[in-house]
This record gives sequence, C-alpha cells and structure tokens, in this order.
Amino acid sequence: MGRGGDADLPESQVIGREPELTRIRRLLDTTGADRSPLLLVVGEPGSGKSTLLDAAAREAGHRGLRVLRCQGHEGETGLVFAGLHQLLAPMAADVRELPGPQRDALLGAFGLDESGSAGTAGEPERLLINLAVLTLLSDTAYRQPLLIIVDDAQWLDACSLDVLAFVARRLADEPVSVLAATRGESVPEQFGPEFPRLVVPPLAAAAAGRLLDVQPVPPAGPLRGQILRQAAGNPLALVELARATADSPASLTDDAVERLPLTARLERIFADRLAGLPEETRRALLFAAAADDPDLPAALLASSAVGPDGGLEAWLLAEKTGLVTLDSGHVAFRHPLMRSAVYQAAPFAARREVHLALADALAGNPDRRAWHLAAATLAPDETIAAALEATADRARRRGGYRVAAAALERAARLSPDPHRQARRLLDACNLAMHAGRPLWVERLTAGVVAATDDPDLLTEAALWTGWALAATTRQKAALSRLLPLAASTVDTAPVVALDAVRHGAIVIYNMGDEGYRREALELLARIPADVGEPFKQAWPRAACDPFGDREGHLRSLYRALDVPDPGATELTVLGGCAWVLDETATAVRLMSEGMEHLRRVTTAGANAVLGQALAIAQFESGAWDAAEVTADDARRVAAENGLDMAGRATMYVEAALLTLRGNTGRARELIDRAVAGIDPAESRALQARALVVRGAIAAGDGNHALAYGLLRGLFTVDPDPMPLHYHASYYGVGDLAAAAVRARQEKDAANVVDSVERRLAGGMSTRLTLIVHRARALLAPADDAEEHFQAALTDPACEQWPFERAQTRLEYAEWLRRRRRTGEARTALAQALAVFERLGARPWVARTTAELRACGVALPAEKKRARNVEQLTAQQLQIVRLAATGLTNREIGERLLLSPRTVGFHLYQAFPKLGVTTRAQLRDALGDAELR
Repeated sequence: MGRGGDADLPESQVIGREPELTRIRRLLDTTGADRSPLLLVVGEPGSGKSTLLDAAAREAGHRGLRVLRCQGHEGETGLVFAGLHQLLAPMAADVRELPGPQRDALLGAFGLDESGSAGTAGEPERLLINLAVLTLLSDTAYRQPLLIIVDDAQWLDACSLDVLAFVARRLADEPVSVLAATRGESVPEQFGPEFPRLVVPPLAAAAAGRLLDVQPVPPAGPLRGQILRQAAGNPLALVELARATADSPASLTDDAVERLPLTARLERIFADRLAGLPEETRRALLFAAAADDPDLPAALLASSAVGPDGGLEAWLLAEKTGLVTLDSGHVAFRHPLMRSAVYQAAPFAARREVHLALADALAGNPDRRAWHLAAATLAPDETIAAALEATADRARRRGGYRVAAAALERAARLSPDPHRQARRLLDACNLAMHAGRPLWVERLTAGVVAATDDPDLLTEAALWTGWALAATTRQKAALSRLLPLAASTVDTAPVVALDAVRHGAIVIYNMGDEGYRREALELLARIPADVGEPFKQAWPRAACDPFGDREGHLRSLYRALDVPDPGATELTVLGGCAWVLDETATAVRLMSEGMEHLRRVTTAGANAVLGQALAIAQFESGAWDAAEVTADDARRVAAENGLDMAGRATMYVEAALLTLRGNTGRARELIDRAVAGIDPAESRALQARALVVRGAIAAGDGNHALAYGLLRGLFTVDPDPMPLHYHASYYGVGDLAAAAVRARQEKDAANVVDSVERRLAGGMSTRLTLIVHRARALLAPADDAEEHFQAALTDPACEQWPFERAQTRLEYAEWLRRRRRTGEARTALAQALAVFERLGARPWVARTTAELRACGVALPAEKKRARNVEQLTAQQLQIVRLAATGLTNREIGERLLLSPRTVGFHLYQAFPKLGVTTRAQLRDALGDAELR
C-alpha cells in the first residue's frame, strides 16, 4: 500500500518529523538499558505514520537489521492469524525448523496442518503458537538483529495482535524491536499503557509549508492559506488538497466540505475524484475495495470482465488518478481512506454484485466465501448463517476465539429463526468469554433478550450477563443479576440456581458484603447437596462461609477431588476451595496442576485469574521465589487482557514480598497502586490485605503507633469488633497483637482477639489456631504466655506456613531470653533463622541474629546471608533451578514462556554471580534447599 502523508517525497526526505525519527532510532538501538522492545506510533489518519515506518525500515537496513513487515486491512480482521501469516511469510523455511510441537501448532494456526494434533479435544494450543513465534524471532535475531514493522495495527486480526503483544512483553533481552502504527482513536487493547507510545502531532506551520512546496503544483496566494488552515497540519490532507485544487481550486469553497471533520473531508475529496472516472474504472476499484488482501487475485480475476483488455485500461487510469498503485499484479490503495471512499460511495446494489462475484471466485475458500455472502445480503438467510457458523467452528479450532465469536454474531443476525438466533448468540458468548471480552458478552446477551422469550435461553443469558458484570469489576451489578436469578430458580431448577450462586461466590468474597453473603447462604441452604457436580457445590459453600461448617466443607472438597482426571476448571475451583479452607499445600498442588492444564490449552485471561490465586497460595506456603515469578507472569497477562482485579491481587503479593524482604519503598508504591481508584466497599478482601501490608511497612519503619492504627482497621471499633472482611481480616490478628505491644494498646487488641475466638469457635483451621495463639501469647501476662506459644508451635502441620511459624518461634525465643532460658532460646532462634534466611526475609534475619548475639552466640559479621544465590533475581533463580535439573534452554523456555535465547541470556548473567562456569556445577552451587 502506498504511504500516506509524505508518501510522494524522495525516500531520504521526511519533512517535519525530526523528534519522531530520533525516538525511532533509539528503539533500533537494542543495547540500551531498560528498553521497551515495542514502540507504538499513534496518530490520526494521514498524519504520516506509514512514512515514519518506511523511514525506520530504511534506517534498519543501513544498520544491518533484518526487517519483517505486515499491515492490517479492514476486511481482514475476521481472518484468524492473517497478520501473523503475512509477517512470517518470508520465514516459512525457518518455521519448519522449530521444535515439533511448536512447529505443528504454528502451521495449524495458518491452516497448513489439519491433523488436529494441536490442543486437547480439538482445542488449539495457543500457548504453543505464542512460544513458536517467540522462539522463531529469538533464533532469527541471534543471527541478525530484527525489526518488526506493523502498519495499521487497528485492523490486524485479534489473534495476531495477541501473539505480538505476548512476544513484545518477552523480548526485552533480545536484539528485536517492534514498531507498530495505529490510529489514535483505535489503539488495539492488546497494546496496553505499559508500552511506550510515540504520538505523531500535526505538522508545524513551517513544515506544512515545506511539504506544500514540494508538491507538483505548489499552491500559492490565498489558496495556500486556505489549504494550510483546512489541513490543520495533516500531511495527507496537505498533499490531497493540493492535488485537488490543482485542477479545481473552487472545490475548497464548498461550505459543506468546510463543515466536515478532517477524515470525512478527505473521503469527500476522494469520492469527488471517483465521480469523474468511467464506470469501468469505478467498478474495478470497487472490486479492490471489497476484497481483502488474500482475495485480491480473485478480485482482479472477477473484475477483468469490465473491458475487452481484461480491465487493464481501467486499472491504469485508477493509478494515474492517484488512487491506487500497481505492482506485479498487486493493487494497493494509496491510503485506507481511499479504500473507504470507494466502498462507501458505491450503492448497495453495486456492492452486493461485487461481493457475490467474489464469493463465486472464492468457492474453494469457504471462510472467505461466507463473509462475502454475508456482506451481500440484508435479509435473514439460514444458508449463509450456517456457513458462518461453520467458519466460526474452524476459527475456534485454530485458536481464533474472537474471530469465531464475530462469525457467530453475524450468523445470528442472519438467522431467520429467533430460537436459533438466540442459541448462536449464546454460543458466541462462550467464545467471547474465552477471548476475555466481557463487554462483548454483555452485548451478545442483550441480543438474546431481544430475540427470544424462551425461559431456558434467557436464564443462560442472565448467567452470562452476571459473569460479564463480575469480570468488569461491576460487583454489585453482577450480584443484582445472579442472586435474583438463583432465587427465581432455586425450587424449579436448582442446577441453574447453583450455577448462579457459584458465579456470584467470587464476587461475594471480593466484596465481603454481609448482606449479599447472607442472601447467598440462604439460597445455598435451599439447594440440595446432591444437585450438580460436586466441585460446583464445594466452592460457593466454602467461599461464602469458610468457618461455619469447616468439617463439612472439607468433606465436600475431598469428595469432589475423588474423580478421575479432573480438568482445568475443576482443579482451579477446588484449588480455590482448598485455599479458603487453609488447606494450603493442597491448594498449591491443585492450582499448579490447573496451571499446567491451561498452559497446554489456554486463554491468557484464565491464566491471569488462576495465576494470581496461585501466587497468593505460594506466598502463604513459603514458596516466595515461586510466588514472585507467578505474580509477575499473572500481572503481565492481566494487563494484556484488562483483568483489573487479578492485576491488583498480583500487586498485593509483590508488595507483601517486598515488605518482608525489606524493600518498603517499592512495596509502598505497589500497594498504593493495588487499591487506587476502587471503591473500598466493593473490595473488602483486597482492602484487608492492603492494611496488613501497610501495617508491616509502618512496623518496619519503626512507626508502631501507625502500624497498630492500620491493623486495627481490620476490625470495627465496637465493644464486639466485627471483621472488615469475614475471612481475610482474621489472618492479621497476630501482627495486630505484635503492633499493640509496641504501641501500648494491649487491652484494645485483647478485646479484638476475644471477639475473634468467639466468632470462630469450633471453626478455626490449624493456621488460624497458630495465629490466634501467637496473638494470645504476645498479649498475655508474662507468666501465661508460654502455654500459648507452645500451643502455637506444637502441631507439625503448621510447617505448611513456615514464615508465620518462624515469627512465632522468634517471639517465643525473645520471651525465653528475657527469662534467662538462653539455651532453649538459642534452639528456637536457630530454627527461625534458617527459615528467614531461606525466604530472604532480611529484616527478620537481622532481628533474629541480634537475638542470637544477645544469647551469647558469636556470629560472623557477614552472617547476614551473603550467599551467592541472593544475588540472583527471582527469574534468574527459577531458570537456574530448572537448568540444574538437566532441562535444556528450549525446555526451560517452554515452561516459563521465554525464548531459548532469553533463557541463555539469564544463565549468562547468573553464572558469574554463582561462581560457576558450566551447567554441571549448578546443583552444587544451589544446594539442596534451593532446588526444592
């Protein structure tokens, strides 16, 4: 496609864009520190984005970079992986050299492998496709640095955009740069705010004048000023208005044109040009405008009937007019607005004739044929609807959930039967959900309501609406749909009622609202325990009342687990159930297995939701390094998919880890971001966790009065304090007691602990028993403390929560030392120190070593855990651990969603830190503790 803006300038000349070119040159310097591998060029149509991309390609060539390019086309947004196929076409031979599973997945995505081997039960292995592209680009860049250019990204298909965003987030350590251009009002959601943007402003007055001066007929006098005013610094407008007025200067005096916005003005100018062209040329142009890039050969063939010379004269005239360029049988509009003007200027009858001709020419491509047939009809047509439904199924099997949902939505509009229309819309809801598009799901369900009065279909639509509202953090709106639905079906359709309460349970947990919680519990009491699948029963009952019938919840959990080969959904739900019941080791195991399922056949959104839950469970179980990596991955994926609450939960985990490891400054920034801009009344669980983190930060800073005030916010200030959150608040009781001792608020804190024990009588888990006994020990009179310390430390099951147990051991040792029982104190301190050192909890290591010295233990000045392993980042440590087990770089990359080159880069950095030179030395360098 010809370039807009300065497209007609000599290749070496770009007018008025020096700052933008300087920024692009910085992108091409892959050695820069803290670089983002992707730069998004954003501007209005005709602002010269494509010209900047061309300049970048030339600069990259001069620097010895290899350039790969693709361009979005408005009609190709429904073609699964069309943009990616265009981008990687020059690398077809390299694709064949990829590892078998990656190669097959990528070829399958392009429709070149119909074996069905990719994915389970016919589902695509989206992760393998992403990894295949990451590996391909990384390996290519190792041989020659690489620049990827994406023009008109707003029209790239969603699947290709997903892959590009996935890859861009993992290329920071590779000699690869990605330069993408998009319209400012249509920035793809995949390119979130974490990617830097280069906004292309209107040209300055002097630059706009220079651009007019290099036109074939430079405008002069009053006309020149009129063009400058109307173009408003838009390069394409300057060029086109100058051309338009070269033959007919009066065209700018049309008041109607003056009143139109810029894009519409330009389309009007193009449309005016069409009016003077012969019918044969306009028809040939319409074929090109109606066709997508893969359809152009068919379009050229179909349009060849416009004249005895096969339409050659029509195309030559179109090129002479400046609307298209011709090159080796390829027709390209000089700018997308030209294509739009040609298509919109034609009446529907002409467009219909062209689409039908293209459908006939594409008889061998059922997907493209179906879309052209759909564009050619206004009335319902079941034959075309069925063809689109088949297209949707093929797109789904190739991983194109968004494309499949769009095809089903169009099929529904063409369905003559209202019941079938509603059914197709509901099937599209499922695909849009997998694509992580809750707002789309909401729109689709509105169509169901308008199409049918079938109660079963309306009920299913209500469930999807509730899911969509919850996924977009409209918590109260979600519950206002789900709970009334459950109430209306609890007696007549208890399975539906159970599904509604199950969807609402996570919202109720996040909100922590007592009114909604009681309503859900009343509904659950009316739903028979044998209705529905066991895992659907276990989760909502445990999530809404984890302490009310703990033993019954545990029986339900393990009964639900007693099924062969549970799937990802069951593992995820039951992992959450185990976590809320403080079966933490079981939760980590189940959620880790669920994550492995999703990594094989996945949507990124599902990975983010499960990832944040797994990170919390890993943090609580003492797997802090793993929690850090899991949270970081989940945060990236949440950002890719707009999953706000999941992203905030990962920030909590990262902030908690940073606090306990002594980096309170960064922790404070993260926890502030985690709770910024959300209603506390709709996020009590997150608010409670934030109070615990902020309390720990204040305690670490030595401000114990502030620490106590923050932690006291976990409970109301009443004679019988109520928890801010019915579950999360209780886990801060131990820290509350510790802060109370230092802030001299023991009496007030003791009242809180009394209330906790009354409320949880008979329902406390082993973990909460440890926490409450710790609080009692700290607040008790000196002579009564020991029995509570021993009660907290006696149960070996508490090893599931090593940090909390080590805290209690340290505090018990401090109590023992004050009673001159130094021998017992040393034993407890040594046990606590081992845990704190393993976790990297530096403030706690310092406090413990100070106590050991006070007990007369001589410690080296460098005892503060100056081991080489501490110098590794969390990701480096994870990679080193896997390498020590014998995995190759490629195998490690597939597990961690990194390219083999990135894995090698991290190992290259880690070896000197560990003092090793070969992989064979890694196991000894890490030691057994770090390999676990």
